[in-house]
Amino acid sequence: MGLEVVSVALDVGGAAAAAPWIERARCTHPALIDEAHLLDELLGIVNVPTGVWFDEAGVIVRPPEPAFPWRPRRPSEELLAELPAITAEQLREAQKIRIEPERYVAALRDWARHGERSPYALSPEEVGARGAQRDEQHSRAAACFELAQHLHRAGHPADAVRWFGEAHRLAPDNWTYRRQAWSLADPLQGPTEQYESDWLTEVRKIGPENYYPLPDL
Repeated sequence: MGLEVVSVALDVGGAAAAAPWIERARCTHPALIDEAHLLDELLGIVNVPTGVWFDEAGVIVRPPEPAFPWRPRRPSEELLAELPAITAEQLREAQKIRIEPERYVAALRDWARHGERSPYALSPEEVGARGAQRDEQHSRAAACFELAQHLHRAGHPADAVRWFGEAHRLAPDNWTYRRQAWSLADPLQGPTEQYESDWLTEVRKIGPENYYPLPDL
């Protein structure tokens, strides 16, 4: 058995937005950039980081779920004092987000070792039951998000705002839609005139402990 990791950055900004982070990470695995958000459209990804497990035949054995390889180190107050105020507040709030990287990594290692015999490898029926269910409202949200991306890439960012906002309204739990729009308006995802809310405000509204659903392991 073995494991191959492929990371995919979801960003309309393409290489200009994502490549610096990939280079800084010094990845030794394939690191791709999806500037059309095709991956989240096809698989139902609504936040990052998200992991999807595929077996050797390309069959999904675990659908999208929060995927943290480790627990982020708590930033020092000295570091926070050097950052923009909005970034410091975001980092403080992010420390309250509930994650379980230890359990996720243990499950991933078990699957890499035992393959289909691993209790964490799901049947096609289980994958289908856990996968994202797209009703008409979510399909409309996806269409609005795609239109917004097209307008932004075509050089009409002001026109894109309306359709990003409509995607947010139709699919309020899709943080990928929200974060993409906020980051285009402000790289720090802070308050702007274009949108009624921002990352920090929304996380505080729902409670950081509810930002990610815990993986069902």
